[in-house]
Amino acid sequence: MSQTERPEDIVREEKAQLDFARDMTYGDYLHLDALLGAQHPLSPEHNEMLFIIQHQTSELWMKLMLHELRGAIANVAADRLQPAFKMLARVSKIMEQLVHAWDVLATMTPPEYSALRPYLARSSGFQSYQYRQIEFLLGNKNAAMLKPHGHRADLLAQVQSAYEAPSLYDEALRLLARQGLDVPADHLQRDWTQPYQPSEGVEAAWLAVYRQPDRYWDLYQLGEKLTDLEDAFRLWRFRHVTTVERVIGFKRGTGGTSGVAYLRRMLEVVLFPEIWKLRTDL
Repeated sequence: MSQTERPEDIVREEKAQLDFARDMTYGDYLHLDALLGAQHPLSPEHNEMLFIIQHQTSELWMKLMLHELRGAIANVAADRLQPAFKMLARVSKIMEQLVHAWDVLATMTPPEYSALRPYLARSSGFQSYQYRQIEFLLGNKNAAMLKPHGHRADLLAQVQSAYEAPSLYDEALRLLARQGLDVPADHLQRDWTQPYQPSEGVEAAWLAVYRQPDRYWDLYQLGEKLTDLEDAFRLWRFRHVTTVERVIGFKRGTGGTSGVAYLRRMLEVVLFPEIWKLRTDL
């Protein structure tokens, strides 16, 4: 902009639309009135707005993650690997976004959190029905985790559906079998609600892929996309643990768990065990 140009002249020159009396606006399309009106602090504390927005935005990212995960699972089941790869890569990037979101919450100090914590009552991220579906779709099945949603039939139905469905890894193993790899039959048809049990036969199938990547290039790429995904998920979980310890120490969680101790135990969960083990055995 030259020193003689005025901002209004530039807008007029660009022919930007300024009258929206009859047209949809940016705010209309995004339903910003509802979205930006959904923050209702219960305490007089300044920092509660940070706490609410941190968790609301995380839930929005998780909504997208579920959308992408379900799409990826459907595509793997239908042998459409290229779009599945794109979706899985996006899920990993969403998890990176969620890792950095903890950096913002970590600016809340222990006294600041302690001042608003009583207003949370028994509410906790442990009760997130979207996060639970993500866990289930990634294969970490646990029937006890259905119970926090039993008071809402609509939410329970969503979580139950993810609990009963084959996970991403289950569908990946079925794909390996369709591509001629020798995957044990009891890992192709099983009770999908049961936690996944590692198998030497499954590892042998993945080893065949990784020893001949040129022959099984798409399956090799799938293995690496799954590795990327679990790597990102571990970082997300780890950043959660360190943020919670930084803010509340070793107090029990508002949802009744042991807090940091519980979260540390969750760090030990391995979603795609054979893909990690084969790196030692190659």
